[in-house]
Amino acid sequence: MITGTKQLAFICLIITAVLIVFLVSCQKDVSSSYSDSSTIAMAASQAAAVSAGGTTDSVYIIQPCPRGYHRDSISETDLPASVTDYLAVNYAGYVFYKAFIIVNNSGAATAYVIIIYYNDKPVAIQFDSNGDFVKVLEQREKGDLNGRGWHESGRFCDRDGLQKDSVALNALPSSIVTYMATNFPQDTLIKAFKSKHDSSYLIISRNNGLFATVFDVSGTFIKRITVPAPGGNCVSIPQADLPSNVLSYLNTSYPNYIFEKAFAVYSSNVLQCYIVVINANNTKYAVRFDASGIFVSVKTIW
Repeated sequence: MITGTKQLAFICLIITAVLIVFLVSCQKDVSSSYSDSSTIAMAASQAAAVSAGGTTDSVYIIQPCPRGYHRDSISETDLPASVTDYLAVNYAGYVFYKAFIIVNNSGAATAYVIIIYYNDKPVAIQFDSNGDFVKVLEQREKGDLNGRGWHESGRFCDRDGLQKDSVALNALPSSIVTYMATNFPQDTLIKAFKSKHDSSYLIISRNNGLFATVFDVSGTFIKRITVPAPGGNCVSIPQADLPSNVLSYLNTSYPNYIFEKAFAVYSSNVLQCYIVVINANNTKYAVRFDASGIFVSVKTIW
């Protein structure tokens, strides 16, 4: 999350499923914090718009940028291979929208910002100058650029930590319960969620490993994903029991993420790893860490 007055400038991208606007604010004459409304007005006057499909909700994507830096639009083919490889692996079937290279005042590339659509939802990701993943950029609605970054009933209201997208297992549609019992009878259902974006369902289950199964609003099966966990005993644990370096990584790599569920995985009573399911800007991820809390891998769920 971007807070305080030490940030010299910021990039904002306003994404509307019908209209997408990039707000130009990574430039040498912008030196205020992101809470400065005059910066927003200046940026909007230089915005470029294109048409895109989806809903009509608009969001801003926030990315800190030091004084003197600027961004240039580039094509997908201009991206480092490591970037496109990362997208192909972690966002299979994604739709490319925009890419930008961030250049410092000496003309050297310092980062890349990529905007894609995944499951018809905007995702913005920052990579370093080598094309290595840095973080999934935070999204906010326009009225929430200041403060905590969300409001009640807004697009990101689940950031209150109350998990409003959770669904009681006994409240799942009968078609989902029947499908799981018929096709995955050995699964133990652990947690269920209902997307505010398209009312699809996500079921987290355990069966000598972890699985995420997705159904559409009518309860029709869409896909089943193997969460990156080794076989063994997966024990649910509270967020507070995660190692501090796990929490630090999540805060840095997924600003303003929402904690959904965490597991400690054991084999012969020996801790093997941690799996943390999070929601970052309405896209869910399963992040794996080793027994010491070091990041291992991530799987985009839905």
